[in-house]
Amino acid sequence: QVQLVESGGGLVQPGGSLRLSCTASVNIFNVYIMGWYRQTPGNERELVAGIVVGRNTNYADSVKGRFTISRDTPKNTIYLQMNNLKPEDTAVYYCRLSPDNLRTYWGQGTQVTVSS
Repeated sequence: QVQLVESGGGLVQPGGSLRLSCTASVNIFNVYIMGWYRQTPGNERELVAGIVVGRNTNYADSVKGRFTISRDTPKNTIYLQMNNLKPEDTAVYYCRLSPDNLRTYWGQGTQVTVSS
């Protein structure tokens, strides 16, 4: 069973920054997809940023230029650097790992609140 441990969420003022971390219990070198999603009450979980095999990255339009996803393969960890945070970024952020196109695992989620 794959385990994903997230950290780094919290309360930040508009314009501030946070860095989320997600550490996997497995080697992520050949993982098909790893990424970050977010969800607000009453809404579906949506993609924020992802790294696809072949090392391409993709971002939601709403976060382009503000968020950066990166990976540290030896540490089996991905990060989400979030800058210039806005109140609409408030959500529970989830880490996703898909070792292939058949299986998906999720972290427990970490709350990000952007408020003055």
